Amino acid sequence: MSYRSRISARRMPDEGCQRRQNCSNESVPGRGRKGPFGMMEPMIRPFLVGFATTFKHMFKKPITVNYPDQKLPVFPKYRGKQVLMRDENGLEKCVACGLCAVACPADAIYLEAAENDGTVQAGPRYASVYQIHKTRCIFCGYCEEACPVSAIFMGKDYELAVYSNKDFIWDKEDMLVPAATASTGPAPAAR
Repeated sequence: MSYRSRISARRMPDEGCQRRQNCSNESVPGRGRKGPFGMMEPMIRPFLVGFATTFKHMFKKPITVNYPDQKLPVFPKYRGKQVLMRDENGLEKCVACGLCAVACPADAIYLEAAENDGTVQAGPRYASVYQIHKTRCIFCGYCEEACPVSAIFMGKDYELAVYSNKDFIWDKEDMLVPAATASTGPAPAAR
């Protein structure tokens, strides 16, 4: 016995007739109702439910934030734009070892090492070129974990929109923490 013959044997002989009898006007919404709003009742009811929901929320305290003026605090584990740190003397911490570039799964970090003369960094080498490609970076934090001197860490900045495609590359100057400009000693007397 084939599959089709088994299916047709299972059907009841009056099944088609029963279907046609159940398709009367009473089973279809809006049909068979008397009055001027018989057809419109299924369309008006969802609008009334929506208006009631809106009216219910009108008297609750809003949860929106006026974004440019107010900013929400980010979670402690949030990983934003990378920041290059300085040491206590104001010199760069990066020793240009390249471990951050090797650890990056997206290959977003480009680094060129140069010999140091003592003015930029306390170690023997420093990063003359340090770039992160924003379009490649996936903000995973592996660069932060790989750095042996804690020179790079993931900041909390989340406003990363730019107007030009040339601004998608962060240079060392964009990521380096500004040096402390305030002097700790007394101001020199004017002569």
